[in-house]
Amino acid sequence: MTPRERILSVYRGGIPDRVPFMLDLSHWFYHKNQAPWDLSKSYVKPEHKLIGYHKKTGVGFYMPNLALFFETRYPENVGVTIQKRDNGHTITWTLETPLGSISRTRAWEESTYSWAVKEWGVKSEADLRVLGYALANRTFSSCWDNYRAWSDCVDNMGVVYLIAGYSAMGQLLNYWMGIEGTMYAIADWPDTVREVVDQINGNNLGLIDLLAQSPAEIICMGDNFSSDIQPPTFYNKWSKSYYDEAIRRLHKAGKFVAVHIDGRLSGAIEMIRDSGADCADAVTPTPMGDLTPLQCRRAAGKDMILSGGVSPNTWLPEISDDDFRRAVLDWLELRNHSHRLIANAGDQVPPGAVEHRIELMGDLVDKYGRF
Repeated sequence: MTPRERILSVYRGGIPDRVPFMLDLSHWFYHKNQAPWDLSKSYVKPEHKLIGYHKKTGVGFYMPNLALFFETRYPENVGVTIQKRDNGHTITWTLETPLGSISRTRAWEESTYSWAVKEWGVKSEADLRVLGYALANRTFSSCWDNYRAWSDCVDNMGVVYLIAGYSAMGQLLNYWMGIEGTMYAIADWPDTVREVVDQINGNNLGLIDLLAQSPAEIICMGDNFSSDIQPPTFYNKWSKSYYDEAIRRLHKAGKFVAVHIDGRLSGAIEMIRDSGADCADAVTPTPMGDLTPLQCRRAAGKDMILSGGVSPNTWLPEISDDDFRRAVLDWLELRNHSHRLIANAGDQVPPGAVEHRIELMGDLVDKYGRF
C-alpha cells in the first residue's frame, strides 16, 4: 500500500498492511534550510522542496501549514491591513471597523525560528466588540485549484489535510487576547464574550459549509487544544456546540475530521471524541505529555484515530537513539489494541531534531508496525 492508501484506509475503518507513517516536517525543514517563514502571506503553489524531501525520505505528507485553499473577504466597512517592520521581523495585523480598530503584533525569534506574540490586539470590552464585528461579517470563497495542485504534487505520498482554522475561542486565546486576557474577559465581561463567541462561530459555520464542498477527504480543525487551557468544563461551555455542529455538517458531506490536540491530553481526548471527531491529531504522550500511549488509547476508545506518538524532546540530540526507538515502539504497540492508529510526531518534528531519526522512524514503522 502507498502512504495515501494507508492513511485513508485507517480513516475509512479498514486495516492497512501496516500503521501509516506521516510527519509535519515544515518547522524543522524551514529551520534546517534557513528558509523564510513569513506569516503575512500564504503559499498558493505547493511547497515543492518540502514535499520533495518527504518523497526522498519516504515520509507521508499531511500538513500544509501556510497553504491557501480558501479566501476570506471582509465587507467594505472593515479594513484589514498587514504591516511589516524591522526588515520584516515584525508583523502587525490591523482591523478597522465602524466600532473602532484593533491591532496585534508578532516578532521573529531567531533562536526558536518562530513568531512570538509581541502585543495582543484586544485589551478592552470595546476592543472585543470590534473583533466580533469584523469576524462576524466575513465571507469565504474556494481556491480548490490550489488544493488540487498540492494534492497532485503530494500524490501517493500522503493526504493533504484542509485546515479550517480556529474557532472563536481559538481566535481569542491564540491571536487576539492570550490566555490571561481571555480568562479575565470571561470573568469581567461574560455577556460580551458570549455574544462575540456566538457571532464568530456562527460566521465560521459558513466556512465549514464551504469546506464541506471541497475536494479534500480530511478537514483539520482545532484551537491548539490543551486540557489545562480548555478543560472539558470550559470546552463544554464555550466551544462544544460549535465543534459538534461543524463536525456534524462535515460528516453529512462525507468528510472526515481531525482535531489538533497538541497540549495536555487528560480530558481533552475524551471531549473531542464526544464531539464526534474521527481523529485526534498531534497527540503528544509522555515524557512531554501527561498520558502514556496506552492511556491515550483508553481515553480515545477503540474507534477514534490516534495520530501522533513521538514527543518533541525525543527528536533532539540530548536524547539517545535508544530512547527514541523506545518511544516509537511504545506508540506502535497500540496497533494491538486498535487499528485506528497513525505513527506521527507529537505535533511537529522540532527545529534541531536529529535528521537520521526521520528515516529511522520510518524503518521502525515498516518493521514493527505490521498488522
